[in-house]
Amino acid sequence: MSDRCLVGTRKGLFFLERNGRWNGSGWHIARVEFLGDNVPMVLHDPRDGAIYAALSHGHFGAKLHRSDDGGKNWTELAVPEYPPLPDGAEPQKHPFSGKIIEWKLQMIWELTPGGADEPGAIWAGTLPGGLFKSMDRGASWTMSRDLWFRKEREEWFGGGFDAAGIHSVIVDPRDSKRVTVGISCGGAWQTENGGETWNIRSKGMFAAYMPPEQKYEENSQDPHIVVACRHSPDAMWTQHHNGIFRTVDGCKTWTHVDHVPVADFGFCCAVHPHEPDTAWFVPGVKDEKRYAVDGKLVVNRTRDGGASFEELREGLPQEHAYDITFRHALAIDETGESLVFGTTTGSVFATKNQGDSWACVSNHLPPVYCVRFA
Repeated sequence: MSDRCLVGTRKGLFFLERNGRWNGSGWHIARVEFLGDNVPMVLHDPRDGAIYAALSHGHFGAKLHRSDDGGKNWTELAVPEYPPLPDGAEPQKHPFSGKIIEWKLQMIWELTPGGADEPGAIWAGTLPGGLFKSMDRGASWTMSRDLWFRKEREEWFGGGFDAAGIHSVIVDPRDSKRVTVGISCGGAWQTENGGETWNIRSKGMFAAYMPPEQKYEENSQDPHIVVACRHSPDAMWTQHHNGIFRTVDGCKTWTHVDHVPVADFGFCCAVHPHEPDTAWFVPGVKDEKRYAVDGKLVVNRTRDGGASFEELREGLPQEHAYDITFRHALAIDETGESLVFGTTTGSVFATKNQGDSWACVSNHLPPVYCVRFA
């Protein structure tokens, strides 16, 4: 059981520790690092215990730091760099707005450790949609060029940002060269050779925001997050802009999950590490609205692969709650019993019984972007 949780927010990285001292949640805020800085992504590497914190300094750009002593001291690392625009090439433009998409790092949107057989390997998904790998714990980075230079990338577009971004990177625990990524908006892609070549893997997803004849185009899909069951990695879930989808064949085909209570729109998803049919979602009102349905915060849970859902409300505010949970802000521990999620209003909630009941850790943090057990 993890006794620490890392919460990346608009104004710092908060360390939660589990000891039962805070409001019955079992957690309390132990300390904060990078106070005042925007921390969109944080990673605890279970292989060596290192903690990585990605910072977004706006005008001053993206930064990356690593701690090897539990967050007491930090070393600034290299950040991914994009290749120069080829001679004579036209700058890429947003397909709808016409805005030029610069080949320049805007944000580190995802950090994922490599396989157990790759000590020091870290994957980074970025905005705009570049995928990078470090083999030396963030000291240097190499771009996955096949994915970046694919012709299909010219059709990608931003889902919430002007540029498309890679927000999900899943390394298959059985084979570290098999990696799946989720792109908003560019669908799901997969490599079988460590990133040398890529194939699109969005068959079955649909995008109601596209013209009818393009609804099922794999390259236009907007999976808000893609997650895999740790012990059954061919079983994956995505909270898509147009609903919930799952695959049980390693991304070859996706099936739409119907009859979701409350709403099937949202950003986050967590899957049980041992039970591929069990998953959690935090729904909301979609598109430009984006708030908890009817002002009542709820978590949807399925235990049967999406055939049915339970609405989990105990301990969550059911009046004047307008929280949204972003794609990286819901986490589940290695036992599958404890979950923690944070919201755009700075609230953090925790459960130790798979969501049957929740307790509030804090209502006063900055907007929460990322939650990770450590």
